[in-house]
Amino acid sequence: MRYTWPKKKLCRREGINLFWTEKYDLDKSKKTVLRSRKTSEYGVQLRKKQTAKRIFGLSEKQFFSYYTKALKSNTEWTTWEKMLRMLELRIDNVVYRANFARTRMQSRQFVSHAHFKLNWIKVDIPSIALKIGDVIELRDKLKESPLYKSLFEELEEFSKQNKGKVSNSAWIDVDPKNLKITIKSVPEKQDFDQIIDIQKIIEFYSK
Repeated sequence: MRYTWPKKKLCRREGINLFWTEKYDLDKSKKTVLRSRKTSEYGVQLRKKQTAKRIFGLSEKQFFSYYTKALKSNTEWTTWEKMLRMLELRIDNVVYRANFARTRMQSRQFVSHAHFKLNWIKVDIPSIALKIGDVIELRDKLKESPLYKSLFEELEEFSKQNKGKVSNSAWIDVDPKNLKITIKSVPEKQDFDQIIDIQKIIEFYSK
């Protein structure tokens, strides 16, 4: 079950802006950050796990499933690399990384409402796992909607300020004219959110 309490309170609990919007900026909050009384190593691991889970907007069951899949996956990558790659390659996260949505919450909503096509087929499942070569495209009937026009005006401004780049994620290719996203490689260590302490999360689950 996902966390449904006020999101500002959730941010204060973890001590950071989990949703990357001004609305949840703790520096502008009149209330103090909620500090945990736990000082044990277990307590630290728990908070790191909760922070990452909430950043991606997943339930405990969903988040734990990524750990178990990473543990069983037979590749040369470490468990933490596999887990983070699977999280990053969710279609809702890729839509967010491409700046086609302002937050992960919004991108999940867009995908759930079937705003996008994957390899030219309409999809509505935010957890779809992507692979190299996959193409995500905004559906034609939505390209002229006021919501997306506003978003892509922001995208153009972002591009002007960043020398033509429309995304900070080097592992995806964003075509702002045709409103397409292509997965060109798997995300590497430098592409992961540095605020996520995945090693602590692995330690938490491996107990």
